[in-house]
Amino acid sequence: MNKRQIETLLSSFTGSDVSSPFGPDALVYKVKGKMYALISQNEEIARVTLKCKPEDGEVLISQFESISPGYYMNKRHWITIKLCGEVDSTILTELAHDSYQLVVAKLKKVERESLLINGG
Repeated sequence: MNKRQIETLLSSFTGSDVSSPFGPDALVYKVKGKMYALISQNEEIARVTLKCKPEDGEVLISQFESISPGYYMNKRHWITIKLCGEVDSTILTELAHDSYQLVVAKLKKVERESLLINGG
């Protein structure tokens, strides 16, 4: 999966909003104002940073050279993935979805419900 494909996937999630609060070097994806992904923009090999369960992060970091603890993030709850082709697109899709779901699960009930109403 390349940078464009992961950007398209992240943008497809209900209530997803994208901005560049840290400048042109990173796109930040949020749902209801809470970040669930960050994608580097001006690197030869782009990186995506996603929220994950700590136990899942540990396993992924041990299995893949291209996955490391979250770059500039809480190293326990975030992972950074180099989009170099090592991690299969099916796994990347699942990780992106899980990141989104982890953030949505922590939203206030009314915010979660508005996503269901507005998202179908």
